[in-house]
Amino acid sequence: MSRTRLLLLIGSILLVLGLLLWLSTSLLQLYTGLAAISPLLASAVLSIVLLLLIGLSSALIYYAYLFLRPAPRQLGRSRPQAPVEKTEAAGETLRAVQQQVDQIQDQVTRQALRDRSREIAENLARGELKVVVFGTGSAGKTSLVNALLGRIVGQVGAPMGTTEAGQTYRFQLRDVPREIWITDTPGILETGVAGTAREQGARRLATEADLLLFVLDGDLRKSEYEPLRSLSMIGKRSILIFNKTDLYTESDQEAILGRLRARVQNFLAPTDVVAVAANPQAIVVDGGVGLPAQSAYRLQPDPDILPLLRRMATILREEGEDLIADNILLQSQRLGEETRALIAVQRQQQAEKIVERYQWISAGVVSVTPLPLVDLLAAAAVNAQMVVELGKVYGCDMNIDRGKELAMSLAKTLVSLGVVRGAIELFSIALQTNVGTFIIGKAIQGATAAYLTRIAGKSFIEYFRRDQDWGDGGMTDVVQEQFQLNRRDEFVKVFVKEAIARVVDPLRNQP
Repeated sequence: MSRTRLLLLIGSILLVLGLLLWLSTSLLQLYTGLAAISPLLASAVLSIVLLLLIGLSSALIYYAYLFLRPAPRQLGRSRPQAPVEKTEAAGETLRAVQQQVDQIQDQVTRQALRDRSREIAENLARGELKVVVFGTGSAGKTSLVNALLGRIVGQVGAPMGTTEAGQTYRFQLRDVPREIWITDTPGILETGVAGTAREQGARRLATEADLLLFVLDGDLRKSEYEPLRSLSMIGKRSILIFNKTDLYTESDQEAILGRLRARVQNFLAPTDVVAVAANPQAIVVDGGVGLPAQSAYRLQPDPDILPLLRRMATILREEGEDLIADNILLQSQRLGEETRALIAVQRQQQAEKIVERYQWISAGVVSVTPLPLVDLLAAAAVNAQMVVELGKVYGCDMNIDRGKELAMSLAKTLVSLGVVRGAIELFSIALQTNVGTFIIGKAIQGATAAYLTRIAGKSFIEYFRRDQDWGDGGMTDVVQEQFQLNRRDEFVKVFVKEAIARVVDPLRNQP
């Protein structure tokens, strides 16, 4: 209880005691006065007064309790509860991604994304731990895998470029109940087209790891620092391994370890930087004094990887479940980003086709209407239907009334910005040398109407792409931007040719 509340409580108690003393004296005087007249009346009045006092005291005690108890946490309006466990979050994200995948129209792409989402779901269900060994070529990755597994699984001491693809093996660690799979990846920073392709495969495997073992054979170079940092920044749990320590003196080992820990301190803990000798060099042992040189023999020391095994066991035992959930969540998010990008391209293509169709519908409507100028009302009516169709492409519930409202607002913006006048002047000059005089007026009207519908359509695409928001600059900035993009000489030349084919030639063929 705070000091203020305590003082307030003591003051309230003293006040209540004083009031009780005064009340007792008053009741005694009242009872004595009434008893002299009628003892029965005095008893009845005293009983009523005591009942009122008991009720008042109860109310005071109740409200004092409400005042002194801790304030309850504000819950606000009821909202859907977010999943508490990371595994639930990963599962929900994956289900949302699978719903997005169903929107992809290309069957091949949709099936490929479904297969990947199914694979992610199976990994989540199995709960296996994926450990990926990553680093430069010939830094000792395969030797490290050999040492961890206790048997030769790859070519040791090979030149750069030997490991063509990721090789995965089953692995066991004491006190880690989950199944572990360890993957040896191709080396990064290899030269040539083949080396670049292998590096891309290695990076993909690294992004799918629950735990990443980044292997070095010396100090950390900038070309190694960047991929390590980028993988850590996306949430990839990593251990930085200084391998081949048998090639260094003890003082050099300590110096290199100190520099490594200092360089990665922003994203790796000091305990996540370990030194090992996965494949120590053989030691030549002399046969003894007086014995021939042929009696000498080579002694192969055991791998020194105990610090790594201890750190791996600690991480996988204490963080294993979170690592799996985090990895699944990351993969689901990346798959979701890829899916959304594909959906955006798909919608853009569909929207472009709608705009192109309606721009020539607008041209046809205006060119056959005997009006001296472009009829903005007729163009706005066509644009309203275009808005409704564009809204459907972007999943927006848009009725024709809302479409008319948006179309008229944009038509007024086109006039106020001088886009209509600029378009008429643009096509008057462009069509003067290509069209006969007798149809020049209708041709200019039709081409201008098509062009203005195109500007409107492109602007509405931006509006729907931004979730029905014109942005900070409003409709004016969007329209101006689209007008500038569509008035370039190379575009106008192509547009004029198409306008002649779609507007002028039909006019010429009319009787």
